[in-house]
Amino acid sequence: MTNISAPAPVLTTTVAGSGPAIVLAHGASGGIAANFGSLIPVLAPQHTVIGSDYPADDTPLELDSLADALVAEAAAAGSEEFTIIGYSLGTAVAVRAAVRHPERVRGLVLTAGFVRADNRARANVELWQRLLAAGDRESFARVALLAGFSADFVNAIPSDQLPGMLEQMAAGVPGGTAAQAALVAAVDITADLPRVAVPTLVIGLSGDLLVDPAGAREQAAAIPGAEYLELPGGHVVMIEQPDRWHAAILEFLAQYPAAAAA
Repeated sequence: MTNISAPAPVLTTTVAGSGPAIVLAHGASGGIAANFGSLIPVLAPQHTVIGSDYPADDTPLELDSLADALVAEAAAAGSEEFTIIGYSLGTAVAVRAAVRHPERVRGLVLTAGFVRADNRARANVELWQRLLAAGDRESFARVALLAGFSADFVNAIPSDQLPGMLEQMAAGVPGGTAAQAALVAAVDITADLPRVAVPTLVIGLSGDLLVDPAGAREQAAAIPGAEYLELPGGHVVMIEQPDRWHAAILEFLAQYPAAAAA
């Protein structure tokens, strides 16, 4: 039976494509466009892709109600069953949704995820909160660059392009980032993972400086029957390794078509 927590946060949802349903769960300081903008056109020709942005203010978030809200948005879009693709914080949202709504969730793809925030991740998101509270978006962008991308990627950026990239990152910090950062620090899905009973692909990133790939490996080890794949590069896989990330997701969906059956 579906469990419902209240009050549910208000999400902003977009739908693309048609076919078996895919629900997207984005990460902290991201959004559907930022995290999945390159993936949606890949999925939409054969799937209904449902993406819900978390609240754009700093109302406190709670994992149960956020997972419930994500499922409710999918149901409101007409999809009774679906696979969830979660990224970073979104992996915890996806796992909690699968445990709380087993009659709806038919598969999981979890990228750059964690079981609970380790010391480095907690220090990062606490620094995010302090910088945002001080209104220092320029420093936030620098922290996000250094933690979000691999060392090789950052060092390969032409020096004359780096200021513009930092300026763009500072201008693009979405509302609600501080609340999402607080949720990262609070998450613990240890007890959820053994209860996941659907086909699951876990993707870790070997050069991830924000979320240690050990967290993704721990997810995979604890979810019964989960597959694990580790890609090179840093946390922001959709920029560093988009083609390999897309290919892994498509291969999983082809291998387990029932996971995406509406």
